[in-house]
Amino acid sequence: MTELTSAPSTDLMTDELLKDALMLATASTTAELPLTEMPTMNLTFIAPPPGFDPHTVFDLTTVEGAAGLYTLEDVDGADLRLFLVAPQLFVPDYSPELTTEHFAPLGAADASDVDVFVVASIEDGAPVVNLLAPILVNPSTLSATQVILDEKDWPLRAELIRPAA
Repeated sequence: MTELTSAPSTDLMTDELLKDALMLATASTTAELPLTEMPTMNLTFIAPPPGFDPHTVFDLTTVEGAAGLYTLEDVDGADLRLFLVAPQLFVPDYSPELTTEHFAPLGAADASDVDVFVVASIEDGAPVVNLLAPILVNPSTLSATQVILDEKDWPLRAELIRPAA
């Protein structure tokens, strides 16, 4: 099976490269972003994210000074961390077809009740995102899941673009 998440981030140089790239890219954004009212959410995944079994409880935190950039860190002390981005900012054409099968387990009535995030990493010195397996968050229930889309149009690694001002 293909691994659909980034490996836990432990390389500080990679962390700084990603943060710097995203901070530059979002310097003048006006997009509406998730987590604007509270900087950290304690989330419970309905199943462990791929590669992070048995961990299901994570803190989702905004990265100060980098609009649309978030960290997802385990709360169990396993030192697991991913960077997530708000795709509406970096991939404005990203509109995956979310079905009831995707959002109902989170207690959401429809797709508009969930926030969508994508995993970001550095590959060959450039930031990339996984558009094939977004992370869905219901901010009302603080539940989350990573889904694998049936659509084959979304790549596992898509290079990020600079958002429109």
